[in-house]
Amino acid sequence: MSEFKDKHILIIVENLPVPFDRRVWQEANTLKDNGASVSIICPKMKGYTEKYEVINGIEIYRHSLPLEARGAIGYLFEYSTALFWEFVLSWKIFFKKRFHVIHGCNPPDLIFLVALWFKIFGVRYVFDHHDINPELYVAKYNKKGFFYKMMVFCERLTFATANYSIATNESYKEIAIRRGKMRPERIQVVRSGPKLDRLKLLPPDVKFLKGRKYLVGYIGVIGEQEGIDLLLESVRYIVSKRNDVQFAIVGGGTDLDKLIKLSNDMGLGGYVDFYGRVPDDLMIAVLNSADLCVNPDKPTEMNNLSTMNKIMEYMALKKPVVQYDLKEGRFSAQEASLYAKNGDTGDFAEKIIQLLDDSELRAKMAEYGYNRVINELSWDFESVKLIKFYELVLSGK
Repeated sequence: MSEFKDKHILIIVENLPVPFDRRVWQEANTLKDNGASVSIICPKMKGYTEKYEVINGIEIYRHSLPLEARGAIGYLFEYSTALFWEFVLSWKIFFKKRFHVIHGCNPPDLIFLVALWFKIFGVRYVFDHHDINPELYVAKYNKKGFFYKMMVFCERLTFATANYSIATNESYKEIAIRRGKMRPERIQVVRSGPKLDRLKLLPPDVKFLKGRKYLVGYIGVIGEQEGIDLLLESVRYIVSKRNDVQFAIVGGGTDLDKLIKLSNDMGLGGYVDFYGRVPDDLMIAVLNSADLCVNPDKPTEMNNLSTMNKIMEYMALKKPVVQYDLKEGRFSAQEASLYAKNGDTGDFAEKIIQLLDDSELRAKMAEYGYNRVINELSWDFESVKLIKFYELVLSGK
């Protein structure tokens, strides 16, 4: 496309490496496939430790980062280190080949501090709103105060700096308008639709069932707000009634070791397998072997307003879902999910049992979810929105 020819887009993401960050990687490849040059700055993490590499024609610059932070001092150290390297690498890339857009992906809402310097040279800033940070702070620490107000302030400065903004759903778009004071015509909703050529449907592998009849799967970050502790309570409820269900938890995060210990302390070690952060082929093999998948995200305001990639990935693999009754989770899954009473781990467990004992309902929900992804939510549809949006960004209007 003529709008993309000779244009260079720099994507900055702080909390995950690329290409592990699936949304960012899909965006980068879509922009590259339409004629733009794309560079990415991101952190080094396990499995992604090369300082510089080129994948699919996209240049990736990775910087060192402290261990995943916990607490105010830890986050201050992590964010300061990330900002330093983002600033240094941005200038290195700019002098190598001038870029026209900085595409900043939060969290945190601090990348605008890098973008500000380049706006002097006519570089546009696109804010890709992945997480609502003030609500994330409340979800983690269950309080407001000075740091919450700082989060709101930084969010406001981010929107004030941004020429355009991408929202992952309508709830985030509403926040951009109401709290960020952005004009609606400068905001585009681009959902994190799954890429179907990555999520292959495969026959189940019985080795993941560990000799049991059923497998319940989970993929996602293992952190404080993801509700794995609630899931373990539901597991305990289920194994008190039956011993034919195995649980597979795929993903890494700050709370992984703590939750493995909690599982063992609850006597669930034989029923719950923690796989950690694994390559795509293993993750897809595990989920293909599951009879159903779960999203135990805690019923916080952040989770209520956020779209979780895992739900649509479950649906793309023809898995029915059990989750708590949250606004955006219900929008994504609709009839592909059963919805437990918020925070009621017993009801969550009963919904799992209901699905395990009803193969016809599982099949009906799985087919509905798969068709919804195929016909409405896959990246094939969302990528078109991204390209049309970037035509506006690059036109200079």
